[in-house]
Amino acid sequence: MPTEAKEAAVADLVDRMTRSTIAIATDFSGLSVNQTTELRKQLRAQGVEYKVVKNRIAAIAATKSGVEAFKEILEGSTGVVFGYDDVVAAAKAVDEYVKQTRADLKIRKGIMDGAIISPAQVLALAALPPKDELVAKLLGQMNAPISGLVRVLNGTISGLAIVLQRRTEQLAAEA
Repeated sequence: MPTEAKEAAVADLVDRMTRSTIAIATDFSGLSVNQTTELRKQLRAQGVEYKVVKNRIAAIAATKSGVEAFKEILEGSTGVVFGYDDVVAAAKAVDEYVKQTRADLKIRKGIMDGAIISPAQVLALAALPPKDELVAKLLGQMNAPISGLVRVLNGTISGLAIVLQRRTEQLAAEA
């Protein structure tokens, strides 16, 4: 018979799994309590959560939430990074923490859009620029042909206006 604490833990994990856009499983066995606290603090500042989970409870929560692939990332001492908005922000936050502190935090696997991603793919996500920057680059690329067309069309009109202005000045000088 499950205890109320276990049921609450399962309900909490179900909520996190259904809300998250990315979940990254890590092996935290090499971290001290202070390092884990610092990790949580840095991730929270980025809008990302870190939760140490019991594998059995997480497996039950995965079944209840419908995210069956979550079971495949559970092994050993598991801490999960939950990202809710930008998937790049979660991957980048974990990668930055590991680089800054040189902590012994190993990225195992992740889940994004219901698919399992490898540690190399998580690091590739961390290397991407932020979403806003990517959107700005895309809009700039889409805007470039239109701007070029406007410059070409404006060039002929400007040329005609300059010729007419010079002719007006020439006639004024002759008179």
